[in-house]
Amino acid sequence: MSTERLARNAVHLLPQGALEAKLKLGRPLRVKLGIDVTSPDIHVGRAIPLQRMRAFQDEGHVGVLIIGDYTTRIGDPSGRSSERPILSDGEIDRNAKTYLEQAMVVLDPERTEVRHNGEWLSKLSYADVVRLARTMTVARILERDDFANRMAAQEPVSVSELLYPLMQAYDSVAVQADVELGGTDQLYNLLAGREVMEHYGAEPQVVLTTPLLLSWDGTKMSSSVGNNIPLLAPPEEQFGRTMRIPDSLLGEWWQLIAEADMPSGDPMAAKLELARFIVRRSWGDVAVDRAEAHFTRVVREGGAPDDIPEHALPAGDPVHLPAVLADAFGLSTSEARRLIAQGGVRVNGAVVGDLNVARSSLADGLVQAGKRRFVRLVALEASS
Repeated sequence: MSTERLARNAVHLLPQGALEAKLKLGRPLRVKLGIDVTSPDIHVGRAIPLQRMRAFQDEGHVGVLIIGDYTTRIGDPSGRSSERPILSDGEIDRNAKTYLEQAMVVLDPERTEVRHNGEWLSKLSYADVVRLARTMTVARILERDDFANRMAAQEPVSVSELLYPLMQAYDSVAVQADVELGGTDQLYNLLAGREVMEHYGAEPQVVLTTPLLLSWDGTKMSSSVGNNIPLLAPPEEQFGRTMRIPDSLLGEWWQLIAEADMPSGDPMAAKLELARFIVRRSWGDVAVDRAEAHFTRVVREGGAPDDIPEHALPAGDPVHLPAVLADAFGLSTSEARRLIAQGGVRVNGAVVGDLNVARSSLADGLVQAGKRRFVRLVALEASS
């Protein structure tokens, strides 16, 4: 069996020759991908390892998708300059549910084994944790750049963060992983999995990492930053956000997302085709037509969409506009203030620069925030 499709876009495939040896075992491999549920969305960048898992599934192997309901309570320190905030149990449960919905946009449900690492991590005794901690030295853990950088800057590193790579590695022991997938930022954690598996007498897993996708602002795509395209975002939003890609990144997006060479010729045509691919994968052909028509009307021709949602205008006069924008569009109040200051908010086509606006000028008004956010404010009658 050829490894060409399985290893497409791989940055690391370690150790050399190990995947070929695994494939010669003559049985379906168990291909692991762990995802911490730190936000409600899987975006197209985080879907790149899912695409590798789908490639293995198409060759008859089993995808083992681990929902990190337990490791999320610590938070992956990879690439972090500070400790992650702790999420509530409710947030973790809600995020886990949406993650599964989104992952199945890419994966084959029939060949996906879904596990939650709370199944085994929550059952470890204190003695079990001590045994796990003995698998790696403090010096080895502190080799990773994020810890070293934080310590050099005299920033705190908690003991729980030191345990994170060991807990994530124990997942590989629990599910008997043959291969583990992840982004390049996960290389340390995946290699730790090999060490811990060997300590527990298991055959070490093969490590396969894929590149991190750069967004239109030139930084790593991230749900927390907001420069992302969620797999289940509305088709119009997916299409519009894809069209923001600079030409300099277009070839890389084609390789990583569509897994094909960018069509030669007009970059705009290539960008449109990639936007169609992203929407089609999540929503189908009908949604592609609708999303492209919306983009043409709203962005290219400067018009308003047909289906503008309504939002209740709050009581009081004057109305604090940042609060309205935050509530209507899911922005933070500071983001709304910044948008107003930059001239990015219009009411009935006119730019509004004031934070407090007369109620009469907003009632039944069409509010546009940025290029693609629209809402119609409706003044509700007071109940008698």
